Amino acid sequence: MSEVVTLPCESYAQTVRRAFEQAGGPDALAGFARILLKPNLVNASPFPVTTHPAFTAAAIDAIRAHTDAPITIAEGTGDRDKETDEIFAVLGYQELARCKDVDLLDLNHAPLVEISKPGCTVFPTMWLPEAAFDHCIVSLPVLKGHSMAAVTGTMKNMIGFAPPSHYQGGGWKKALFHRDMHGSIRDLNRYVTPHFTLMDATVGLKDYHLGGPRCCPEVGMILAGADPLAVDRAAAGLLGIDWHGVGHLR
Repeated sequence: MSEVVTLPCESYAQTVRRAFEQAGGPDALAGFARILLKPNLVNASPFPVTTHPAFTAAAIDAIRAHTDAPITIAEGTGDRDKETDEIFAVLGYQELARCKDVDLLDLNHAPLVEISKPGCTVFPTMWLPEAAFDHCIVSLPVLKGHSMAAVTGTMKNMIGFAPPSHYQGGGWKKALFHRDMHGSIRDLNRYVTPHFTLMDATVGLKDYHLGGPRCCPEVGMILAGADPLAVDRAAAGLLGIDWHGVGHLR
């Protein structure tokens, strides 16, 4: 697996760009005509449950130092009561998109394509947004534990691509993944996985992805890398979790 860069965060503006460059972010962008930024906006809760818009802004600046390709911020929220456009507005992403001149895309309602993958046992066929396959995907998760997945990092962040029209299965818009969380994450990442990750590990939620206690002391780090499995294994270590015991990270 490729190297994961872990840097103490001096500021988003300084450290995100330095981590992006040291971990080979410019190489990951090469050859792509369009860039898709995938923050974690699972619901309307502010950072550290969701990706801070200032972190996403720093990622945009880091990317624009190396390419003129158009950038889209894309998410498909899992919130049972709100649509993604509402989440964008509440969390400051509409204002961010206006200030940075980038597009917003609701993955929950984007045009879909059906794909099959031999060897996938949970999802032998998946419906996913077309945008997942014609953009360079830069994942922007936050460091969190998870009640079912143990760790929610860049691989689990890909669940935002799954359309509720096919994967709701309950109150939460992506509830079908709960039936086999680890197997679902593994299969999903065989279909769509990030080309590069910048993870905000400045705070860290120790146990629960929707709140609960913060890491004490706060972690204070930014992670970056082109290998999502390596990034998530490193993230698990920052939470004091042995990745060998996490199904989708083994």
